[in-house]
Amino acid sequence: MAREKQRHGHRRVAIVRGLRTPFVKAGTDFAKLTALDLGRMVVQELVQRADIDPQEIDQVVFGQVIPTLTAPSIAREVVLAAGLPRKIEAFTVARACATSIQAMTTAANAISVGEADVVLVGGTESMSDAPIFTSRPLAQALVAASKARSLPEKLKAFQTLKPRDLVPVPPAIAEYSTGLTMGESAEKMAKENGISRQEQDTIAFTSHQNAARAWKEGFFDAQVMHVVVPPKYEKVSQKDNIVREDTSLEALSQLRPVFDRKYGSVTAGNASPLTDGAAALLLMSEEKAKALGLEPLGYLRAHAYAATDPGDQLLQGPAYAAPIALERAGMKLSDIDLVEMHEAFAAQVASNIQALASKEFARKAGWSAPVGEVDRTRLNLSGGSISIGHPFGATGARIVTQALHELKRQNKNTVLCTVCAAGGLGAAVVLERA
Repeated sequence: MAREKQRHGHRRVAIVRGLRTPFVKAGTDFAKLTALDLGRMVVQELVQRADIDPQEIDQVVFGQVIPTLTAPSIAREVVLAAGLPRKIEAFTVARACATSIQAMTTAANAISVGEADVVLVGGTESMSDAPIFTSRPLAQALVAASKARSLPEKLKAFQTLKPRDLVPVPPAIAEYSTGLTMGESAEKMAKENGISRQEQDTIAFTSHQNAARAWKEGFFDAQVMHVVVPPKYEKVSQKDNIVREDTSLEALSQLRPVFDRKYGSVTAGNASPLTDGAAALLLMSEEKAKALGLEPLGYLRAHAYAATDPGDQLLQGPAYAAPIALERAGMKLSDIDLVEMHEAFAAQVASNIQALASKEFARKAGWSAPVGEVDRTRLNLSGGSISIGHPFGATGARIVTQALHELKRQNKNTVLCTVCAAGGLGAAVVLERA
């Protein structure tokens, strides 16, 4: 239970600390780890680094996009696996790529109205351990066989299966409503919005350059924990392994389109890769942080979610969510110092920037005027998902931590963070420096 009585009005929500594992390409350093392993590691390390008594934690809100079928209640399993007090209640959230943003804002709402004082939030993802499904006929046969009492009866359950029923069904990162994969939807946006291949490659190149520079300057040292990789504990994963310091616009331009091989512009180089990783945030009421003598990284000023037709511009949700968050914050885009935008695809980044500044898009959205121009010299200054990686459930918490550290590094005060998500969803949060 919260240790402060609920009051009328809302309490200011402090983000005290953020931490993540290195983000690594699926099938590499963390190939033998599960999402629960990664979530447990980051939560344990965050609690230790924050130097907080675990008994102070009221709640854990955690998320995962591709669920672990053997541990579907990932939030509660993280509490137990991390050795936190078992009295801490927990629940799991999911909002596609905005999952850990959802975890944060759900917890913030609880803190704001006095339901909790201290909440640990985040997300985890292991694309190396994605579930592989069986066909429906094989699944039904397996269930029937499990109920059979004799070997002949068990074998009989499989007699009607056809060879195609035995083929595993890999998870598809696609829209159920449209049948299009994320990459195909990004390709559609690039074509419809006139986003050139050169612009996409430039966004990707800038992402890698900024992330490489940030790592070299030690910017990520306090944000990224070291992971000693089991089971042999011989390898230590110390940093993101997707960042390419040596890439160039020429090298990116040589890559072939993936989703439309003849006319396309979306490549492996200007899209975020499948990634393993976890990230977490420690939230408190402002009063609780002061009582514990903890200095926050910053505060959540406002947030918003929005949605658009998945069959239209699937990844355009941020352009709809951002103006709502800004309005709730009592700000205009021109008032914002920095912008952190999730880079699912460079085409999506460019499309959302274009939409925010477009009079035509403003009319389509029913706005009286465009939201405004995004100054690209203040965008993703320490890299984004294209270079750092994108473990679906962890990206939002990564962006929030990175954004608040960037405010401190740049000596700025406010940042707008946006995330696009499957289903035509978009998330936006306005953060302010402590």
